[in-house]
Amino acid sequence: MAYVTAEVLAVVMELRRKRAYDTAENVDGFRVLVDRLWPRGVSKEHAAIDLWAKDTAPSPELRRDWHAASDADWGIYAERYRAELENETASALESLAVELRQHPIVTLVYAAHDEQHNHAVVLEDCLLPLL
Repeated sequence: MAYVTAEVLAVVMELRRKRAYDTAENVDGFRVLVDRLWPRGVSKEHAAIDLWAKDTAPSPELRRDWHAASDADWGIYAERYRAELENETASALESLAVELRQHPIVTLVYAAHDEQHNHAVVLEDCLLPLL
């Protein structure tokens, strides 16, 4: 007789990232806006956001500093944001992880133009161990 372990029964969650200006699709699953500010020019209907997790977004100060920085400073920004997620916004990060565990597919939605150097990349990296 074969036994099924709890690990086998666990739902495997897929975490994705997508720009707020891209079309929402059913395959996106549970869509979470991870920006502190609503994306400029995007209607609520077009965004199709299920949850707005603005408390996990970079602080206003860090956001201002990042927008004024060069691409070469990406690593500094990412480390500062990780520090915020580990300290000031740790409880918001944990609350978000608890919510995301309930969904098989989650898409982190962000407005930044650069798809590789933005806070959603760092947030995803910090969320994965909590899921």
